[in-house]
Amino acid sequence: MIRIGHGMDVHRLVEGRKLILCGVEIPHTLGLLGHSDADVAAHALMDALLGAAALGDIGKLFPDTDERYRGADSLVLLDRVMEALSEAGCRPVNADVTIVAQKPKLRPYIDQMRANLAAHMGVDVSQVSVKATTSEGMGFEGEEKGMTAHAVCLIESR
Repeated sequence: MIRIGHGMDVHRLVEGRKLILCGVEIPHTLGLLGHSDADVAAHALMDALLGAAALGDIGKLFPDTDERYRGADSLVLLDRVMEALSEAGCRPVNADVTIVAQKPKLRPYIDQMRANLAAHMGVDVSQVSVKATTSEGMGFEGEEKGMTAHAVCLIESR
């Protein structure tokens, strides 16, 4: 059976935090605020994968009330999501992630982002797309108050 999932996540941009997207630390004056490393793109992808398999969401698996996940590396959490998918008899076919951010420019980091996600998903990099767009200066992303990420994926289940 083929199943589709969609995920979306939002985090505020603040001073004093690292900006980590798809496991890549990106030089910037602001970083994303969250209980874990606040990797908005990885979070959206995990929700898409979990949703496709009807396994809930990252809030269910990794609640922000649990101190074990404070500062957690989101790619380590993605490994756990992949274990949950495997246990449910599912495997990813492809994923497509879009990051909405006014700054910084993300193009120089996209190839590493794709490689990181593919490695943790256990798929070829050709099966993972990461894109970045601005909101043309509109909304909280355009005002550099936060970032949004959307992800869709296709999985197969046995």
